[in-house]
Amino acid sequence: MKNLFKVSALAIAFAGLAFGAKAQTSTPTTPSTTSTTTKSGIRYSIGVEAGLPVGNFKDNYKWNLGGSVQADIPVISNQLFVTVNAGYNNVFGKNNIGGVQGLDATDFHLIPVKAGLKYFPISNFYVQGEAGAAFLLNKSDVNANKSTAFVYAPQIGVQFPVSASSFIDAGIRYEATTKYATGVDASKVNFIGLRVAYGF
Repeated sequence: MKNLFKVSALAIAFAGLAFGAKAQTSTPTTPSTTSTTTKSGIRYSIGVEAGLPVGNFKDNYKWNLGGSVQADIPVISNQLFVTVNAGYNNVFGKNNIGGVQGLDATDFHLIPVKAGLKYFPISNFYVQGEAGAAFLLNKSDVNANKSTAFVYAPQIGVQFPVSASSFIDAGIRYEATTKYATGVDASKVNFIGLRVAYGF
């Protein structure tokens, strides 16, 4: 219940940021090859995510799978956007760790909520940086003493239209959190991830 309250509070804060940014921007009036333009100028996307753990975290975890929703709010028409992203990630634990039969790592269940900036230096190609909080849903199962960690995610990607009102967004990112267990480096969730999303 505590996690649900934290997630709700953060989502409301990000929604306020989104509406504030929207109020400061004007609606784009010219089409761009970068992606589709909606009436409000805001672009929405729903994506599938997968990744491979790196650093100490890869010793006990093999890969992750999840999904996310994202809103891109224009600051400079078709070039600079404020992003708001929320999703779910399941990080799958390894079996028989260190060759010990029956010693299995428990999956991490995470809800990352992030905001950031997305910039198109050239048509269709973007760089993006986001930060926020990642909520651990099964803290006691993975022997963590924290249910929330700071998360950051630099990303590069391509975004291109597939019709007058939709686009594909594909990005590669490095995502990392602070520790979920005090003094345990292996409790930092670090991975290289891929997001492929349908936008409208």
